[in-house]
Amino acid sequence: MWFWVTADADVRCDHKLGRVAMIAGEDFVFVGARPVVTGDEPLRRPIGGCPNVNVGIKPCTTTFDVQTGRSGFVTIAGRPVIRADLAGTTDGTPQGGVRYRVEHPGQLLVSEMP
Repeated sequence: MWFWVTADADVRCDHKLGRVAMIAGEDFVFVGARPVVTGDEPLRRPIGGCPNVNVGIKPCTTTFDVQTGRSGFVTIAGRPVIRADLAGTTDGTPQGGVRYRVEHPGQLLVSEMP
């Protein structure tokens, strides 16, 4: 079972301190008074606080793609709901080798079966 991701979700890069700033572009479906994240909203989101800094090493600053986490069953305004199995890569070093994932979906009320 995968919970739906809201704008309050705790999404982090593999370095654990880098936190993705989530948004929800739709403002008419809410869970626990927080809007649900849909479609491509996890793409190109800023990441703050990544500690992976050194000479020649780029910290994670932006989400790069979405590899998992889009619902194949539930859509809002034609866009898939984002689930707690959300994962993708960041722009950190090595590019394409650092992932981000959901630590907490921002709510524990609404879910769907995989």
